[in-house]
Amino acid sequence: MPPDCNHLDAIQSVTPSALGCEECLKRGETWFHLRVCRTCGHVGCCDQSPGRHATKHFHATKHPIIEGYDPPEGWGWCFLDEVMLDLGDDITPQRGPIPRYY
Repeated sequence: MPPDCNHLDAIQSVTPSALGCEECLKRGETWFHLRVCRTCGHVGCCDQSPGRHATKHFHATKHPIIEGYDPPEGWGWCFLDEVMLDLGDDITPQRGPIPRYY
C-alpha cells in the first residue's frame, strides 16, 4: 500500500451489509458497480451509478476507505487522501450471489 495514505488504520475486516447496494435495494433502483466500506461494511454503489451511494456514505460517516466489491477486486480508494490502494490478499469475500444490473 502506498505510504501517502494516512488512513490505513481505518481498514477493518468487515461483513458486507447487503447483497447489493443497500439504498438501491430499498428503493428498487439499479447500480453499476459496488463498493464496500472497510470501516463498517456498508455496501453502496459507485459514482457511475445513479445513486452514488458509496460516496454519500463517506460524506455522512467520514469512513475513509472503500473496496471494489463486485467481485472483490483487490483495490481500495481513500476518499480523504484521494489515492488508490493495493489491498493484496486483504479482500472482503462476498456474502452470496449479487444481482447484476448493468
